[in-house]
Amino acid sequence: MSRQVLTTAPIPSYLQPEGLGPWGIYLQQVDRVLPYLGELARWADTLRRPKRALIVDVPIHMDDGRIVHFEGYRVQHNTSRGPGKGGVRFHQDVTLSEVMALAAWMSIKNAAVNVPFGGAKGGVRVDPKQLSLGELERVTRRYTSEIGIIIGPHKDIPAPDVNTNEQVMAWMMDTYSMNEGATATGVVTGKPLDLGGSLGRREATGRGVFTVGQAAAQRIGLDVAQSRVAVQGFGNVGGVSARLFAQAGARVVAVQDHSGTVYREAGLDIPALQAHAARHGGVAGFAPAEALTVDQFWDVECDILIPAALEAQITEANAGRIRARMILEGANGPTTPLADDILHERNVLVVPDVIANAGGVTVSYFEWVQDFSSYFWSEDEINARLVRIMQEAFAAIWQVAQDHKVSLRTATYIVACQRILHARALRGLYP
Repeated sequence: MSRQVLTTAPIPSYLQPEGLGPWGIYLQQVDRVLPYLGELARWADTLRRPKRALIVDVPIHMDDGRIVHFEGYRVQHNTSRGPGKGGVRFHQDVTLSEVMALAAWMSIKNAAVNVPFGGAKGGVRVDPKQLSLGELERVTRRYTSEIGIIIGPHKDIPAPDVNTNEQVMAWMMDTYSMNEGATATGVVTGKPLDLGGSLGRREATGRGVFTVGQAAAQRIGLDVAQSRVAVQGFGNVGGVSARLFAQAGARVVAVQDHSGTVYREAGLDIPALQAHAARHGGVAGFAPAEALTVDQFWDVECDILIPAALEAQITEANAGRIRARMILEGANGPTTPLADDILHERNVLVVPDVIANAGGVTVSYFEWVQDFSSYFWSEDEINARLVRIMQEAFAAIWQVAQDHKVSLRTATYIVACQRILHARALRGLYP
């Protein structure tokens, strides 16, 4: 009697890369690292399949009396190394593919800096700019109630992301706590200080981009104090990164956000530009500066380019035009795999998102730890610990890249995937 040979079930169509945008990009990135996983490669499908994906209906009463339904998501990609960790974004273009990819990138990011979290992400398909404050609160609370069955301080810890902030996290924490019957400050990070938030959290991602950028620049012989910087996105990540590079002596020559692009060869006054953006809702119209078109931004001559907006901004269509020595990915997934190849051929160093913007989740980890102990550190302590962890993580990844003669992105995935799959192998399968 012949023995039936069992094989892994084919990956469902909704997990396939074709036409799925961010998730497809992530799958291609995983495929590139498989030759370096050794015996752990037998567990590789763990990386290709989210552990859990929840789609929820979010109905709320609008101020005008209507009942409107929004669609929400929470995806837990992997929890082998600890609770899921990742932000929640409110955006009209949120999709399941995007949230799956962002959750997976969080798995890689947390493993790359070696904090004891897995990867998760959430989102609601809504334009928050179209909501009143009361409607925004109702969306947040209903969404939190719907995903409450899978989140928790030891299960999955949300945080701010695109169009969410400390106030949204306060509503999420309160809603979860009310449903649990006890205050649970550790269920989210990025909270207001008075509700268990951490000093240094607001600037952590931008500070991490700057810290890793300094380390990378040193290794390629680039003097930051003599460098020219261009920044796409001028929010919490891009704005902080621009300010820190300017304080280090760099000339920030171009900034682009949703309102437009401003350029000044002699360098932009970043504090003044931040004040202008706060008053006018964007950088457009800032003087003294020259206005460029959205497309002209990619032709700006610079040493360091920081894409800190949304994913898939650097593609095969514009990668050949970029005039930078180094790209620091402040956003999640801003560079497509084909663009990566073009940049590599042109000897442009790409410092990938999964290490460059990991400062935010690192300080989120600090916040989580502080909430459990109810003992809070000074901002100097937090910044010093952040810098140390980011520098050590980057040094290890740089060495792997040199040893294997691969890009920093592939090196980061080698380090992170080995850690994730080693944990998966040690834990085994239950039941």
